[in-house]
Amino acid sequence: MRVWLTSFILLFGAAQLYDWAQTLTLPMPIFVLGGAFLAIASNYDKLKNLPIHLDYEEPEPLQKTVASSANQPFPTAAKSRVASPISFEIQKPFKPGD
Repeated sequence: MRVWLTSFILLFGAAQLYDWAQTLTLPMPIFVLGGAFLAIASNYDKLKNLPIHLDYEEPEPLQKTVASSANQPFPTAAKSRVASPISFEIQKPFKPGD
């Protein structure tokens, strides 16, 4: 009997809550703020470099090594681009009557 009574009360409460929620109207800024909150909450683990994250650590400043840049006057990626140029022929699609 308890199960039936509890089920009836829960279903009745859910129906009344659904009926009340249909008549509820919220202004547009509430939806915008809610959407922004959901976007931040769903991507929280990807935002570790922001100060609002709990695992935030100050990044160490970059130190430029003078010795390694003096030995290589040009980056190696630039050499590989110059050594192998890309060439291809652009073909127009065939149209009947041309």
